[in-house]
Formats: sequence, structure tokens, C-alpha cells
Amino acid sequence: MPHHFFAYMNRMKYIRRWGLMRNTQAENDMEHAFQTAMIAHAIALLGNARYRRDYDAEHIMALAMYHDASEVITGDLPTPVKHNNPVIRDEYHRLEAIADQRLLRMLPEDIRPTYEALIGTEEKGAEWRIVKAADKISAYIKCMEERKMGNREFAEAETSTLSAIRRIDLPEVQDFMDDFVPGFGMSLDEISRD
Repeated sequence: MPHHFFAYMNRMKYIRRWGLMRNTQAENDMEHAFQTAMIAHAIALLGNARYRRDYDAEHIMALAMYHDASEVITGDLPTPVKHNNPVIRDEYHRLEAIADQRLLRMLPEDIRPTYEALIGTEEKGAEWRIVKAADKISAYIKCMEERKMGNREFAEAETSTLSAIRRIDLPEVQDFMDDFVPGFGMSLDEISRD
């Protein structure tokens, strides 16, 4: 019997982000998931190396990779729509849960439990704090890139996202911001210099 989970996941590349914003460069859910996973992995490694944390960096990376999996079915509802009305927010969360269960049923039963630990899990605890921080950092990088291209559409989002990131009380998150994020505002020639 064929299983369609990965065929569905492959369609994340068709889910556009920032739907209500004018973009100079379109971004899709697959690109965002990959970037968020890389960032979350790095934050976990920084926490382990610098702050004696005991994060499972690879598990955190996998959580980040699948953090928006349900959007392959629901689409990406713009943040102002999703979060400015509690009824819409709650209903959208219910739809996400239904979509998560549908995706999980597309997996063979013998590996489904592994994915159940990644998709549709309660987003609480230290691991999810890192994923959520990485998600915000990914959004901030998108805002920076748009500003760099002269697009003022993302100016307010950039300011509010940076403020939210700076309020995260994990030093490993702030270290990632200080050590790695400035490079995203630089040209290829600038980041290629020794």
C-alpha cells in the first residue's frame, strides 16, 4: 500500500508565506522550515556548548522542520488574520490539529509513533521555546532581506519581531542573534572576506 506523507510534505514548496505583504522575493513553507530547522539546531548547540544545557539538538531540528507541517493542508493563514481574533485563532488551531492527524495517517503504522512526537505535539517546554525562537528569527531575517531590497512593507514587522526576539530570556537565542544574524544584512562579497 503506498503512503503519501512525503508527497504531501513535498508540496510545502507551494505554500506561500507572507500572503498579505508585498514581497520582493517570495518565500514558501519548505524554505522557511529548512531555515527554521537550521537556526533551531544552532541555538540548541549554542545552549549545550555555552550554557551547559542538555538539549537534544537533532530532535529540536526535526521539530522545527515539521513545525508548520499542517499548513500543507490548511495553507498559511496570515498572522494578522490568525491572531487578531480569538475565535478565528481557536478555530484555526482546531483545523491544524485535524490536518496533523490526517498527515500522520499517511504514514505506515510502524514509523507513525516517531512522527507523532514531531507533528501535532503540544508546543510547550524547552525544545519548543527554541523552535519558536528560531521561527521568529527566520521571520526577522525575511524582514531584513526585504528591507535590504528597498521594500518598506516589512519595516514594522521587522521592528516588532526584533523586539519579540530580544524579550526571549534564553542567552543562546541572543547569542545566535549577535553571532550570526548580522551576516544576513551583508552582501556576498562582505560575508566572503576572511
